[in-house]
Amino acid sequence: MTKKKPEAEVVHAPPPGTGSGRLKALGGSVSDAFNNLVVNQALQALWLAKPDTEARDRQYQAAVAALAGIRPSDEIEGMLAAQMVATHNAAMECYRRAMIPDQTFEGRQENLNQANKLTRSYTLLMDALNRHRGKGGQQRVTVEHVHVHQGGQAIVGTIQGGGGPTRTEERAHAQQLAYAPEPPVRCPDPARDTVLCARGDGQDPL
Repeated sequence: MTKKKPEAEVVHAPPPGTGSGRLKALGGSVSDAFNNLVVNQALQALWLAKPDTEARDRQYQAAVAALAGIRPSDEIEGMLAAQMVATHNAAMECYRRAMIPDQTFEGRQENLNQANKLTRSYTLLMDALNRHRGKGGQQRVTVEHVHVHQGGQAIVGTIQGGGGPTRTEERAHAQQLAYAPEPPVRCPDPARDTVLCARGDGQDPL
């Protein structure tokens, strides 16, 4: 006689976007069920060195203030914010343990190595948040209308900031100087004691 496999529990999820979103400033969602979940995940990841209620509440308030300071605008940013808070606190705890006196060199080195990994992870999380917000990509300049007058040149390419002219701009400037018309030269005529203007192009004076 074979045993009957237990049936998997079915969870009926509420439709998205039906919450009040009072905690959106902490979790980034319009669903407070999601916001509460993310906030509690961040709080439960804290290292509570002192078990007393007052110290614990201060740590909780600090973590909530950090989430509010990151200002997540959607669920992805809310999850990244919670991970950043947890990673920061874990890194600082590793740094604290590395500074405990009278410990072995290996113990201190291990704590510093873990702190280094956590701070690198924090930087990656911050970069991911900035990319999601559109702050990490390269800036693009789109030129829709280009008017090129006679004798001019149009240069299409990547425009990069930096303050100084690029080599392409320097070459274009040199070509403009090379092909620019010569300025009129005013020269006296000793015979008539007048001033004639040479055209500078080999033709008769003006």
